[in-house]
Amino acid sequence: MHIYPKITLSSLEALLEERFSKEGFLTLSDLPHPSVLKDMDRATERIVRAIKSGERIALIGDYDVDGVVSTTIMKLFFDEIGYDLIWIIPNRFKDGYGLSPGIIPKIKEADLAITVDNGISAVDAAEICSEMGIDLIITDHHLLPPKLPKAYAIIDQKQEECDFPYADICGAQIAWYLIASLKNALNKKIDMISYMELVSIAIIADMMPLKHINRAMVRTGLTSLSKSDRPAIKAFIEYMKKERLSSEDISFFLAPLLNSAGRMEDASYAVEFLLSSNIYDARIHLGRLLEFNQRRKQTEADITREALACIDEKDDIVVVSGREWHEGVVGIVAARVARICRKPAIVLSDNGEGKLKGSGRSFADCDLFAVVGEARPLLEKFGGHFAAIGLSLSRENLHDFRRALQIIYREAEYQIETVDPDIVGELHFRDITFSLTSMIQRFEPYGQENPPPKFISKSVNIVQAIPIGSEKNHLRFLLEQDGVIHQAIQFKTEESYESDTFADIVYTVNENHFRGKTTLQLLIDKININYNNS
Repeated sequence: MHIYPKITLSSLEALLEERFSKEGFLTLSDLPHPSVLKDMDRATERIVRAIKSGERIALIGDYDVDGVVSTTIMKLFFDEIGYDLIWIIPNRFKDGYGLSPGIIPKIKEADLAITVDNGISAVDAAEICSEMGIDLIITDHHLLPPKLPKAYAIIDQKQEECDFPYADICGAQIAWYLIASLKNALNKKIDMISYMELVSIAIIADMMPLKHINRAMVRTGLTSLSKSDRPAIKAFIEYMKKERLSSEDISFFLAPLLNSAGRMEDASYAVEFLLSSNIYDARIHLGRLLEFNQRRKQTEADITREALACIDEKDDIVVVSGREWHEGVVGIVAARVARICRKPAIVLSDNGEGKLKGSGRSFADCDLFAVVGEARPLLEKFGGHFAAIGLSLSRENLHDFRRALQIIYREAEYQIETVDPDIVGELHFRDITFSLTSMIQRFEPYGQENPPPKFISKSVNIVQAIPIGSEKNHLRFLLEQDGVIHQAIQFKTEESYESDTFADIVYTVNENHFRGKTTLQLLIDKININYNNS
């Protein structure tokens, strides 16, 4: 059994400060100038020329939250300067990803095309644009392919010749930098903070590390979001019954809502929600997203159940396929299966015509991109990164593909980490105070590479555990340790506990604000029954 250090306020503070020892807490004054991004000035000059000469400009986005927000930012900016802009978000099911040859007919009348959050791999589509006399400006943040597309300008911080000091930024941040550069070049007075509130949504949703300028932008964006005049945000806050939005509200509620449109039907609905010009339209658009999300949840649950029923326990990498499983949710299902099985998982949808298409999610320290990359000859399409991949293959290659992955994985000798790295130490109930939560709040926002500190408390008495929620799938607890009692909640669990059961619990601590009253609350991550005491 792993022995955790005892945590005190001072030791926790030192641990959290260590996360920011390299660059400290940056502010907006530390943001690099737009011109530091390679080709930013060239792109700006071309767009300004197009605006002044009345050229037709087309914008091509992407169907995830980052792409939706990037598209929204650009459209809002062009609306603000009074210039008409054609915008397109490719449909996941009809068009595929980003700027592709199939999208070109939709922008054939354009003189200038701009991509946001995509395009760095669009070699074929870029060539067609060139042949048609369409100047192409690519703004993206993804890894560069061996061959770059032919374009008038490429803004991607991962280019070797780019002097931008931060590699891990999202597409919406680059879009924000582009409109900042355009604002300066056009000499327009525009409130860039109002755009940063949208950018903060994308940074969180795209799981960018919440350090350096990302932290500064998200902190500013969250503050702006909580008092936003934007109808879509006001409608969301109204729906959430919240006074202020946290990074968790974005991660667990708003991001899935925005994603659900592209997963289930068309991401344009999410853009239209964010573009809502009044609260009435925003509520209607939000209602549609809520419907999409409910369908997504049910579809995801059904496929997860089917996927778990057909896994081979002996496999080190789970590979499952099903007839016409919804392509929009296979990535989420893969993540769920990976967490449940504690193994990397690949979930594939069989179209019934001999083709399999799907997604994979890693687990622990497995570089899934590298493992699957070694089986590339068996695949038709393949892309992704360390933790997440997309792929397609012929059904006749499935058996060989599954077998090859097991061999590759075993030869790599990956280790499954049994200790949760986010647990910072053992905490006694008497030390759970407002002083603790106040100190924890200093290091917000939490997220990627700055996870909220988890604690473990041992031999805790479960005084009460009551099912709550419309589906009774959450538990509200009263917990006691050495005479100190705290309230706690565990979301999405089917477990039940008898009173006077002792357990070791893993949790985070937050403040619950309700009807003007603030109380301390534990958010339970894991409960291990202590059978020696119970």
